[in-house]
Amino acid sequence: MAQVTGESLKTELEVFGIQCHDDAVLDKMVEQCICSRIQAGEMVFQWVAYSSSNGLKLTTDTLEQFDHEVLNKKSKSKKNFTKEEARNRTKDIHSLSDLIKAEEEEESLLDAYSTPGKGSQKRALTTPEHPRSKRGAALLSSPSLLLSPASFSPSATPSQKYSQRGAKGEVVVSFGVVQGTRWAGRQTPGAGVQLGLLEGPEDSLCCSYKYMFQRLRDIRNVLTEKIEELGNGLKSHFNIEELAPVSLPAQDSITVVGQICCDSNGKLNAHSVLLEAGSEQGGQQVPVDLSELKEYSLFPGQVAALEGMNTTGKKLMASKLYEGVPLPFYSAEVKMEEDKEPMNVLVACGPYTPSDSLTFDPLLDLISIIVKDRPDVCLLLGPFVDSKHEQIEKAQVTETFEAIFSRCIESIVDGTKSVGCRLVFVPSQRDIHHHFIYPQPPFTLPNLSKDQAQRVTLTPDPCTLLIDGVTVGLTSTDILFHMGAEEISCGTGSDRFTRILKHMLTQRSYYPLYPPVDEVNMDYEKFQSFGQMPLTPDVLIVPSELRYFVKDVVGCVCVNPGRLTKGQVGGTYGRLLIQRSAASEEAFLIEYRRGDEENVTHS
Repeated sequence: MAQVTGESLKTELEVFGIQCHDDAVLDKMVEQCICSRIQAGEMVFQWVAYSSSNGLKLTTDTLEQFDHEVLNKKSKSKKNFTKEEARNRTKDIHSLSDLIKAEEEEESLLDAYSTPGKGSQKRALTTPEHPRSKRGAALLSSPSLLLSPASFSPSATPSQKYSQRGAKGEVVVSFGVVQGTRWAGRQTPGAGVQLGLLEGPEDSLCCSYKYMFQRLRDIRNVLTEKIEELGNGLKSHFNIEELAPVSLPAQDSITVVGQICCDSNGKLNAHSVLLEAGSEQGGQQVPVDLSELKEYSLFPGQVAALEGMNTTGKKLMASKLYEGVPLPFYSAEVKMEEDKEPMNVLVACGPYTPSDSLTFDPLLDLISIIVKDRPDVCLLLGPFVDSKHEQIEKAQVTETFEAIFSRCIESIVDGTKSVGCRLVFVPSQRDIHHHFIYPQPPFTLPNLSKDQAQRVTLTPDPCTLLIDGVTVGLTSTDILFHMGAEEISCGTGSDRFTRILKHMLTQRSYYPLYPPVDEVNMDYEKFQSFGQMPLTPDVLIVPSELRYFVKDVVGCVCVNPGRLTKGQVGGTYGRLLIQRSAASEEAFLIEYRRGDEENVTHS
């Protein structure tokens, strides 16, 4: 810090047209600069701001007042900030060593002032001559600890609430006849399991792509094609003779097709529904009156067919709503073996750490479950490195996010090596190290060995898998939560989860909501190619923050396995036992369990 003199202060004051010839005033200002550790320019800036707002002249008395009201407060806040910054600063292994050494010296100094009656507070020295403290031993022990997930954070203290959780392994939801079922994989788990993307790697999203540039015209074209495609499906299924333009005045009942939207930026309600037609029906919007509909379920982005009157061309009085039609199920070209052993599938969704610690204890518990139950396939959905984790938001990690993710995956692959099960990794929008775009490309794991790569399948979000003739739809994006906040209904007689899942299947999309929520960055051209359902899957896995469930919706078994952790406590995971019957149909046994880690399974 450069030396502050009366001349430098005088020069700075003259810049603002303030003449000062009183040496006592200048000496006082020099003293304040030294005590507050600020330069002459900053001192003058603060004084000008203070004096202008209070109408004061430069005297020793006003400087005393200025010192009390401004400089002292700034000095205290600066000290507090410095302490907090030092406490929260990201530390490497060397800075941790220095910190531990300093704390040990401080403990020694405090021990020197302890009363003789209490004796020394420090333990007697043992060999070696300079032993590490318990804290140092915990943080700086063997390389195996540094390579373990528990070393990802300076505060790698295990979550107390997680370690004290109850009802571990308890079955919370089941589907099918699960009593007496042997929840174990085949004699050789993963052996002979045919697993891959339904549409093959050439027609699936297999690598990253350029994004952050979309023209409104291109987005409009994608939405228009969606309206036309689903509209033609509704027309042929319900034998609708003709689709009329939405804004054409007509004295007779007409049928129109379009996309549901809201008349403002607010939440959709029964009085704000608009129907926006495709280009073939004029491409215009018309308000919809729902008062004559006995039951309906609508959400923004839904393609629907409505029958009603539009005598003025300015409002459609809807009298009938045509629901969407789901796609057919998968039919194998080659007949599958009917006497094959049942297939055991484990499903878990991140985060894999408690919210108050970056220790991966729940993940390690899940690995122990996999080793114990020996499933054939493990479907593991992100986030693996959660962007919403408290310590990640505060930048309190000691390694790059990519390094944490790599070690996490290595722990899973190496920990399940003895089982030999197939591993499927699905990314999440909340994976901080990965592309923040939807559809989301698969992870890249260049460090996997050839043997490891044979067991690992990396998929995009969303995707449709084909596992031994059974189709499984997967998405880690919380579409249930997003659509649940936007959907409106009346007189349907079904629960909200069932309605939303039915919308996904009848709209033939993994994310039918438009516009999407703010946290979903949609690339519509890629979404048109890779975000649609090619068929109705046998199993649809949609993890959510909402309560876990298993439901049969239009013949599709829909599963929300919940999340492995719920804040600081454990959550749930799922187990599926799939048996092909003699009628070439799949029999599903599903169970949701509370995790031995945090939230383990919905099996």
